[in-house]
Amino acid sequence: LVSLFMSDLMVGLVVMPPAMLNQLYGRWVLQGDFCSLWASFDVMCCSASILNLCVISLDRYLLITSPLRYKLRMTSCRALALIVATWTLAALASFLPI
Repeated sequence: LVSLFMSDLMVGLVVMPPAMLNQLYGRWVLQGDFCSLWASFDVMCCSASILNLCVISLDRYLLITSPLRYKLRMTSCRALALIVATWTLAALASFLPI
């Protein structure tokens, strides 16, 4: 949940203010180099938010389907690995193409 909070917070603090300026002025008013960086952060934060929701759903599914084996399957190391994989995949999907 903290990872989901961080991705949504980054959307609100990093992505939305330039997007608001873009909507208000009808064009990109910031430096041109910042546009690519902003687009990358936009894709990364939104992708991380969606992937975090998928990981939370997977976690809840595992807890419901096998509650007795859940503690053995979902250790803190595996949970951390899932969070790192989520952010790594989101970063690769956003910064490499753009």
